[in-house]
Order: sequence, then C-alpha cells, then structure tokens
Amino acid sequence: MDGRREMRAADRDREAVAERLRVALEEGRLGLHEYDERLARTYGARTYGELDEVVADLPGPAPAERSALAPAAPTPPPAPVAPSTPVAGDPETPETRSRLLGLWLPWLRVAAILVPIWLIGAVASGHAAGVWPLWVLGPWGGLVLMQSVGLIGADHGRKRRDRRR
Repeated sequence: MDGRREMRAADRDREAVAERLRVALEEGRLGLHEYDERLARTYGARTYGELDEVVADLPGPAPAERSALAPAAPTPPPAPVAPSTPVAGDPETPETRSRLLGLWLPWLRVAAILVPIWLIGAVASGHAAGVWPLWVLGPWGGLVLMQSVGLIGADHGRKRRDRRR
C-alpha cells in the first residue's frame, strides 16, 4: 500500500475526491472556505497520497439508507424518448430555452440601456443623425444569433441519427 501513495493520480481520481468534498460540504462537514482550500489542494495533487490527505478526516461515503442525500424512494427508470418528445437542441426544451435566454439576456440588457440613451440624445439635439447603438448591438447581435442557430442546430444531426435507429 505504501507504493500507492507515491503513484501518480489521474484526473478521474481528482474528480472523485472533488465530488466527495462537495458531498461533505452539503452535509455540513466542511465550511465553504475550507471546502475551497481543499478543492484547490485536490486539483493541485499529483499523487494518491496527496489526495488521501485532503479527505483523511472525512468519513467514507455513507450507505444510501443512512445518507440524508439519498432519495426516500427509488426513482423509476427514465421513460423511453418518443419521436415526438423534444430533444436537446430544440427550442421547445427547457434546457435549450434556458441556454438561449442566457445568450440573449446580456444583449437585451445592453440594448435597454443604449437605445434610451441614444433616444434622449436625439430628442435633445432635435435630429437623429446616426443610430450609434447599432455599432455595438449589430455585431454583437450577429454573433449571438449565430450562437443561437448553432445551439438549436447542433443536435439536429444527432436527432436525425436517433430517428434512423
């Protein structure tokens, strides 16, 4: 076992320790500051020995029946996806709607600030010579539009392959 302590740890090993730390944080065994410090040590660890030191004072994973994080009843298996069920990448799925909102919301917020500023300036000066917010909103909007089309269309090919099976 001593030879194991000096062996190099893999990314998967670091991820397993990070998950164990996350569970310890949720259970109240670690404070946020201590969790952050241990997480930094985890991703900086090179050997199994260094990883073992990070979790040495934490109990092992609790059995499911004793864990507060375990569901009260077993969850049913996922239902098979019907062809009419929206798939990731379709605008109808909540995940895709959320990601699209995340793309467009910053653009809309900036537009909601710049357009009224331009409008106030145009009214105050008496003429609307140029719509300068378009210099910001136009290129940015084009990029966001391309990302949106890519987001919606990315899984379209996968959806077609799934239908063929």
